[in-house]
Amino acid sequence: MEKDTCPLFSLCGGCDYKGRYSDELRDKTEYVHSLFYSHCPTYETIGGNYKGYRNKVSATFGYDKKGRIISGLYIKGTHRLVRKIDCPLEFSGSEKILQTIRRLMKSYKMRPYDEDRMTGEIRHVLLRKGHKSNEVLVLLVVSRNDIKNLKAFAASIMDMEKSVKTVCCQVNNEKTSMLLSDNPVKTLAGPGVINSILFDLSFKVSASSFFQINDKMTEVLYDMALYMARLSGKEKVLDAYSGTGTISMIASRKAKKVVAVENNRDAVISAIKSAKENHIDNVDFIYADASDFIKEEAKAKEKYDVVFLDPPRAGSDEKFLAALIRLKPKRIVYISCNAETAERDLRYLERFSDYRAKAVQPVDMFSRTKHVEVVILIEKAN
Repeated sequence: MEKDTCPLFSLCGGCDYKGRYSDELRDKTEYVHSLFYSHCPTYETIGGNYKGYRNKVSATFGYDKKGRIISGLYIKGTHRLVRKIDCPLEFSGSEKILQTIRRLMKSYKMRPYDEDRMTGEIRHVLLRKGHKSNEVLVLLVVSRNDIKNLKAFAASIMDMEKSVKTVCCQVNNEKTSMLLSDNPVKTLAGPGVINSILFDLSFKVSASSFFQINDKMTEVLYDMALYMARLSGKEKVLDAYSGTGTISMIASRKAKKVVAVENNRDAVISAIKSAKENHIDNVDFIYADASDFIKEEAKAKEKYDVVFLDPPRAGSDEKFLAALIRLKPKRIVYISCNAETAERDLRYLERFSDYRAKAVQPVDMFSRTKHVEVVILIEKAN
């Protein structure tokens, strides 16, 4: 992609780059180096697919000037909806599914939600596609609970789009432009989850599950994390912020025992189901706050050889890092989608312990955007 031609580039705000991909990778390497140069070497950013890589697609519904139902996005910094065309970054076939939903809305007399008048039924739609399984989940974000024929509407989506294996809904009746709410997700048709396959392992993905947005580069990212962990099959491993257990189950093939800690109950339930389906029996999934858990493990003098941590964009916190220091693992593999908060957490570890970063590897998970994932190897100083 030497020259991008997307006509919405200046309006959307979703992309930060539209030039040569090699320039983007160079910029990301230089950015990570600028943060970590005083800590450890920075390797060149690993690049990958930059077309159709997004396995999660969202769209807001409204009307155009002629009163036709459209799905699109708000122009950057405004509440003006613009019709979205095939986005080069989104998975192939996503626009066709949205087109089918628009047609069915007309048939079922479903109206786009009007924020000012607070009328209409369909606010947003979220699509998720499973890697290699090609299964698609549709989440309808609706304005209220008592919408007639919503289950029939969902069934019709599945009838017309064979890749769609489940349709769910969530009520968002807040006066906000936020896509999702805190309300529970309900299944309208299908099992409520899809399968996504990484490293030949099958993972259950729900509408609310955290799952990396770029499947191909996720495998590259986790390969690098495992390489840094240097597992031989004898290690006891802790996976903090374990989510749906992706890293835990991948690491379980090369470790003696894995303990996965996550404070999202639904994610833990999904992880347990996935482990059972994949015949994995050397991972314990713990529903708990990671900081509290490892503090108690350190108090009990439990030993871990390797700790993986993959916190949210805000990074970890001093409570967790202080507990991690007391746990005294041999190696820490820190995976982060925010290099700045990762560097901040690294400074804390290096200030209050003898842990030191050995290397940082940037991975381009979010092509065409300014974001870059990093994997950091941290070990005790010699």
